[in-house]
Amino acid sequence: MRKTRWKIATALAASLALAGCATGGATTGGSDSAAQVPELDPNQQVDIIFESYNLAQAGLWTDTITGLISDFEAAHPNIHVKAQPPQSGGAAGSGTASSVQTQMLAGSPPDVAQLTFDTLDFAVTALKARNLDELVGKDAVQANFGGDHPFHPRAATLGDWNGETYGVPYVFSTPTLFYNSTALTEAGLPADTDLSTWDKVAAAAKAVTAKTGKPSLGVSCSVKGGSWCMQALFKSAGGGVLSEDRKTIEFGEPASVSAVTMLRGLYEDGVLVNADSATQYEAFAKGDIAIDLNTSALQGMFVSSAAKAGWDLRATALPAFDGQAAVPTNSGSVLSVFSQDPAKARAAWELIKFMTSDHAYTQISTKIGYLPLRSSLTQDPAALKPWADSNPLLAPNLKQLDSLQPWQSYPGNSYVQVDDILAQAIEESVFYGKDPKSTMQAAQQRAQDLIG
Repeated sequence: MRKTRWKIATALAASLALAGCATGGATTGGSDSAAQVPELDPNQQVDIIFESYNLAQAGLWTDTITGLISDFEAAHPNIHVKAQPPQSGGAAGSGTASSVQTQMLAGSPPDVAQLTFDTLDFAVTALKARNLDELVGKDAVQANFGGDHPFHPRAATLGDWNGETYGVPYVFSTPTLFYNSTALTEAGLPADTDLSTWDKVAAAAKAVTAKTGKPSLGVSCSVKGGSWCMQALFKSAGGGVLSEDRKTIEFGEPASVSAVTMLRGLYEDGVLVNADSATQYEAFAKGDIAIDLNTSALQGMFVSSAAKAGWDLRATALPAFDGQAAVPTNSGSVLSVFSQDPAKARAAWELIKFMTSDHAYTQISTKIGYLPLRSSLTQDPAALKPWADSNPLLAPNLKQLDSLQPWQSYPGNSYVQVDDILAQAIEESVFYGKDPKSTMQAAQQRAQDLIG
């Protein structure tokens, strides 16, 4: 087993200690300040801190976000933005809430932060993310979701909590099955092989593995950090991770276990690679594996890699289990306000509006590969239609918005531990010979004990 993944005891203990200090008995965020923050005077100079995990990723990600911040400052010369990656270190996308929490306890949280969706419960109940409906008014929040190119209705509510908006959905993708059609044709398969079900994916992967003599399939859901898309597999198999009332862990129930058992079969057949997520996508980019289920945020990298190496990159939607519809979930993040200073909070809201504008999504989608949450941009000839028409890799990801179900956050302060318990149980079941049923059931009970 990759032992370094489970050396987390010290970090978890620190996280729990911080959580105990931060909660202070609060049950909702922003409820202590119902007054709306005033508009800024054009001559009023304001400095704010924007924390974004995209800034922890060199190249396309950082360049795109820093470019947008420059555009924002040009449009708002009185607002000065210090942009920073999460201060907790770690992989991009991880530790977002703990970074805000640590800075909050030190008395200097970022004014606006990009938080992954799995932290939503904790961000609202423990970190006191500001209630945007109270901060700037519900009409202003809804106006931001509208406009010439409104947010897709499935996306607009992902930052809501108990019917109120605590974060504006920012960037995310759905699980996308990228494949190297050149490798498939070399294995005797059609370039447009049908990969719509897991059985068909397995058959294609077996053909490529027979040709190359090595595993040909990567599934990022199967390893630590892939819980967002593993939730999609659970739901596609008829299961889930959490009951509707958010009180009962369900990933040890039979339907969810069946998804893990399917992955176990792929590994036993010699087609599923045993590697962490980064190693998987790097292997796909280099042509070492032929099929990879991953986030579309990697699309730009894959396009570049395929062009340089001369192989044909294609993509399709999340595979389904036979007889059931595929249920995609979202990766990604929301933008939330944490500043208690009225001027900084207003400036933070102005930044959020800009970073979720038509202009921002045009840049983010074309340069990085994230979904344009203002999806009608792809139908506008003056916006993203030319790019969308010339980029068939976007189509399956965009279509999955229509059936999207949210990446669920776990209740309470132990959400990180719950996710780690699940990830370890999946890896042990898929890669290390543990019985999926008993392993997942035991993990479910341990997680249930944590959330009460």
